[in-house]
Amino acid sequence: MSESQCDILTSWLQDTRARTLELVAGLTDEQRMGPRLDIVNPLLWEIGHAAYFHELWTRRHLDGAASFLPNADAIYDSITIAHDDRWDLPLPPLDETLEYMRRVLDSELARLQQPELPDEAIYLMRYAVFHEDMHTEAFTYSRQTLNYPRPIFALAAEDAQWQAGPLHGDVDIPGGRFMLGASPQAGFCFDNEKWQHAVDIATFEISRAPVTNQQYAEFVDAGGYSKREFWDDDGWQWLQNSRLEAPLYWRSSGVDSWEIRVFDGWQSLRPHAAVIHVNWYEAMAWCRWAGRRLPGEAEWELAASGEPSVSGDGLSGAKRTYPWGEEPPTPQLANLDGRAMGTIDVAALADGDSAFGCRQMLGNVWEWTADRFNPYPGFEADMYRDYSQPLFGNTRVLRGGSWATRGRMLRNTWRNYYGAERNDVYSGFRTCKKI
Repeated sequence: MSESQCDILTSWLQDTRARTLELVAGLTDEQRMGPRLDIVNPLLWEIGHAAYFHELWTRRHLDGAASFLPNADAIYDSITIAHDDRWDLPLPPLDETLEYMRRVLDSELARLQQPELPDEAIYLMRYAVFHEDMHTEAFTYSRQTLNYPRPIFALAAEDAQWQAGPLHGDVDIPGGRFMLGASPQAGFCFDNEKWQHAVDIATFEISRAPVTNQQYAEFVDAGGYSKREFWDDDGWQWLQNSRLEAPLYWRSSGVDSWEIRVFDGWQSLRPHAAVIHVNWYEAMAWCRWAGRRLPGEAEWELAASGEPSVSGDGLSGAKRTYPWGEEPPTPQLANLDGRAMGTIDVAALADGDSAFGCRQMLGNVWEWTADRFNPYPGFEADMYRDYSQPLFGNTRVLRGGSWATRGRMLRNTWRNYYGAERNDVYSGFRTCKKI
């Protein structure tokens, strides 16, 4: 492994752990356990589980080493321990959990100092970093779900360019043959991105930006949550059960005026920021009301990664790693890494546009697509066999990442997946002109 690879992995390992610790800082013992809910884990369990994943794959799998905890499998294995049982486990107290986490991290950092490191070790360390990154996003929206105080992130900042207003209109995307998914030459990717395969896509029009709070509020103010015609059968049943009259965390602050709860405080709804905490049913209902539709995931990936031909009437065949090109994400290109602590105006960050002129296709808000999450042709599970397989057919695909997603994870081929009912996650949507 080159010195630069070692330095990058060392930085990533330290950074993801620092974010985990930021997200449990300031909480009481009671808050770190939290209530028994279907959509959250006990935070005390989850931070130990993140370290356990590192240890399982980067120490035990590679070296056959014993765990630093004799009962680690019995308390932290998410595959064998039912969700509802995680509150009843004999979890170590916080100080012992933090010591376990430190020992695991120190062992990984020491391994990175070895002169020769096999490719498998590099791959698994990267996998473990991204696994913890996914959990830190979950820790973040769990604090929102549980009405806990706003976490304090070292990276958090304020930037005047985020107050950029709306971005209206659609862009035309030429149809043609498109290679959906990750290329074998692309480097690290997850099993559900494998492998690139040809799909035929008809010409379509997609919005330049995600749907905003103001655009969604117009649907709410028009009685969208009470009109059956905008909801499919499953969505209507979900709506009746949820008893919502507006998106989760919204409350009325006067006629056609709304506030949103952000962690444990209320603030005025920012009209031009991307709407967030709406589920697939809500996105579909808004589309029916507006005469629009959600993009298919192949359409979304084409709009994010494709390039027009020189003549402009077709596809060039080139495919970008990120919407803007090959440069990894920076704060000038995408709202990621928890810097903004929420969604920003959809006209912000023009330098991050795709070749077709779509903005914020990475960062700000996860975007629902029309499609179910299913395997690509020839799918084979990776070593962590339960990353994708249990969710195939039962969840919907989201693309792009949110303001809380770590930028090092993302690329245009990344596929996320949640149940259609999930509105606790950092999800929003952009739309296509109806065919």
